[in-house]
Amino acid sequence: MIRYFLHIGYKGTNYRGWQRQKRVLTIQEVFENSLNQIFKYEIPCLGCGRTDAGVHAAQFFFHIDLKEEYQMDLKFILNKMLPNDISVFDIIKMDGEPHAQFDARERTYNYFIHTRKDPFLSELSSFYSLDDIDLNQIKDAITIIPNYSDFRALCKTPDRHTSTICNLKSIKLFHNQEKDCLRFQFTSDKFLKSMIRIMVYKLLEIGTGKLSIEEFERNLKSKVTLPFVNIAYPQGLYLTRISYPFLDILPRNEMFAVLDERIKGFWKEA
Repeated sequence: MIRYFLHIGYKGTNYRGWQRQKRVLTIQEVFENSLNQIFKYEIPCLGCGRTDAGVHAAQFFFHIDLKEEYQMDLKFILNKMLPNDISVFDIIKMDGEPHAQFDARERTYNYFIHTRKDPFLSELSSFYSLDDIDLNQIKDAITIIPNYSDFRALCKTPDRHTSTICNLKSIKLFHNQEKDCLRFQFTSDKFLKSMIRIMVYKLLEIGTGKLSIEEFERNLKSKVTLPFVNIAYPQGLYLTRISYPFLDILPRNEMFAVLDERIKGFWKEA
């Protein structure tokens, strides 16, 4: 068998996330069906992680094992077969058997918010009507989070994880000049189910005075998941970077450049 890593991106609006599920459309199912059609045998696609329904990926990797080295232009063929909201950027032949999920050393997500209604951002960023938000309070809360390693209280389904320990390396808050567009950036070795969207919702509550920093920290310390957990909308969340010890390449998604830090001068760190 020969192992390949596929570097892809997708707009998650029309999908129930990456992982194959019954009776709903997922990114994994689309790829497995396409590859099975090309090679005429079943080819499991093992992803670098999961994304929730409606969440996007500016960069995502999965690996496949083929019986022999292919001779066709596989990237071209797949991109012709795939719907317009999924793209293959690179197909990389690997040495040995590296694992797309278990060998990833770092993951970065960005969460985008716009506070004025904009029809062109409706599927690419989350709209929250926030007339008066205290970014300093949010920034103070952000500094607390990396002091903790057990994020059980910020996980929707903690009992489904073998461990709720995460090495959360960085959290940053950015805003535009008018402060009506916000971007949260999270980097960690791993993330738990809905962890980022729960954090974003709580940070917005802190910024609008609905939750105090002290209450938030008590919740973190308690390691108790509340019976009902509010989570931020999915469309603002992007998986934007996956790093491996043997593979570290920039996203190839030009659409994402409209939103991320590569537009010089648009985003300012809070």
